[in-house]
Amino acid sequence: MIETIIAGLPGTLAQGIIYGIMALGVYITFKLLNFADLSVDGSFSTGGIVAAMVILSGKSWVLALVLAFIAGAAAGLITGVLHTTFGIPDILAGILTQLALYSINLRISNAQSSVPISVDKYDLAVSLRYQNDALITVAIIAVAIIAVMYAFFGTEMGSALRATGTNPAMAKAQGININIMKTIGLVISNALVAFAGALYAQFNGQANVNNGRGAIVIGLAAIIIGEVICNVIFRKKINFAILLVFVVLGGVLYYIFMDLVLKLKLNTNDLKLFTALIVAIFLAVPYLKGKANSSFRKAAREGGRRHA
Repeated sequence: MIETIIAGLPGTLAQGIIYGIMALGVYITFKLLNFADLSVDGSFSTGGIVAAMVILSGKSWVLALVLAFIAGAAAGLITGVLHTTFGIPDILAGILTQLALYSINLRISNAQSSVPISVDKYDLAVSLRYQNDALITVAIIAVAIIAVMYAFFGTEMGSALRATGTNPAMAKAQGININIMKTIGLVISNALVAFAGALYAQFNGQANVNNGRGAIVIGLAAIIIGEVICNVIFRKKINFAILLVFVVLGGVLYYIFMDLVLKLKLNTNDLKLFTALIVAIFLAVPYLKGKANSSFRKAAREGGRRHA
């Protein structure tokens, strides 16, 4: 049992990092923009389907990743337009895009719900068969994405985007077009999610229109796990780049836990339940910790008054 887990560890870590890359996209909307974007379930599948069809056409995996990134950006643009131009609430705009993408993905795949891309026939960026190489590749990609994100969000536009999420009214008063900032954030977010979907499809040797189902929950789980651990280790001295690293680490830890559940041969029907429990626990930890600290401070103040 232990030997099996150790042997498959590189593949598990690689899969977790791919989830972590997806979580970086989700982080932009949910944490920086404060935008509940549910379209990522669709754009994750779109990235995988687009990449698979490009590779099947005889093109390189590099082009496949680029086109998947662009397709995800287009999905984010649709959500942004629905929300900012037509006034549709953020959650509903994401749901509409997600719903439309299911049919679009089937059209892209020529009505195939699953598109196999075997590493025996095609040159892929990553593959489960070559776990060590895959781990190195996705780790390098993740580091590069974090570096680019850190640089971008330090620019004037990146700062404007973060200000839009923090305080839209103040950002608007400062002359920032918050609708454009929201749209840009959605474009970048869904582009990253689709990019992760393209890596996921190649890693597993097949793209499926249902691969993105539950992607938003996985992304949130990774973000929450990463943030809690980061806060425990660094407390308030958290650099933005370090936080992004821990978001990816959260994806890795999430998948390690899920893989352990599978290795223990627990009922796979309970995976969604385990995911919900993980998210609930890590959401509750900061709240309960803050409540406990508040209680201690209150008790200390009351004790001080009695002593006085």
